[in-house]
Amino acid sequence: MDAAGSQVADECAQYAGQYQNGFITTRAGNLLCSKIIHLITNNQVKSQVSKVLHECERRTYKSVAFPAIGTGQAGQSSAKVADEMLDAVVEFAREKIVQHLQTIKIVIFQTNMLPDFYLSMKKREDSDSSTTESWLSVFKSFFGGRKQSSEKNKFMILEKKVDLVTFQICGESQEKVDATESWIKDLILKEQFENTISDEAIESFDETHIAILEGLQRVKQVTIQILNELSPPQIKISGISRDVCSVSLEVQEMVQQIKSTEEEQSKAELLHNLVEWRYPGSNDSFVAFDKLTNMQLERAKMAKKLHLNIKIKMKNYKVDLNTLKATDDQGKTIKLQRVIKDEGK
Repeated sequence: MDAAGSQVADECAQYAGQYQNGFITTRAGNLLCSKIIHLITNNQVKSQVSKVLHECERRTYKSVAFPAIGTGQAGQSSAKVADEMLDAVVEFAREKIVQHLQTIKIVIFQTNMLPDFYLSMKKREDSDSSTTESWLSVFKSFFGGRKQSSEKNKFMILEKKVDLVTFQICGESQEKVDATESWIKDLILKEQFENTISDEAIESFDETHIAILEGLQRVKQVTIQILNELSPPQIKISGISRDVCSVSLEVQEMVQQIKSTEEEQSKAELLHNLVEWRYPGSNDSFVAFDKLTNMQLERAKMAKKLHLNIKIKMKNYKVDLNTLKATDDQGKTIKLQRVIKDEGK
């Protein structure tokens, strides 16, 4: 109030007893802001923060800064205040009606409170990792994260929306502020991990694979980059350590699946050059099976299996591998052909 000046104090006295919803709004006085919202202490921190946020949205304010409400003369614990303030912010951010308010700052003057706010964010992340964006990655973006250079357009960064939360650090000297910032950065970096997967199969990732990666990025605390211009291509996964590990395993499974599919296709191509299975077409002609079905039939024949279930023109058939007859679900039977391509050479 001293920094705001006597005009604000006089305005508060003028509106005393006229407040609604537990607060009054005055001019900024000497402070570098548009308005000051004065709260009437009632120890209901979450409710107060929520009301202020909705008031800011109603008045189309774009930003608001809070102190650690209730930790001064009210004597509330900083851990309790941190939980209630962050609960209010998260609930407000999830509301679909929010259109104007873009930036919410929590200003912490006492460095001993920082661990309580950090633990509150960490606890929320651990308990609701599927829906809450990484608070630690948000910290990183504020204290030192840089945007990717637009010059390097040789890779793809899957789109990931992160709601920005800013903590403003105030201290007795620049040295103490710098020390606190360094301490927070160290806490952040301890939670960060990066893993790179290199494999030629990554070049074969299609829209389905990209959609899977985008889904993983939405529910996990990671950022995924696809670097196709490198040799071999790479997928870089960075974020919270536990999520980087789990996403890396899923990406490796996708890579292995592609390699297995390509290997099967190669074998099927080779086998098709030696043996061709056919089913009846029109006008007494025969049509070659697709190469994968061709391989399944030949493998079953070589393994001396009695029967194999396949599909012909979207209908189910059971093939007798001794007689080469295929019977559908209605009992209709057709005769297959097995042609050895190098026969007679």
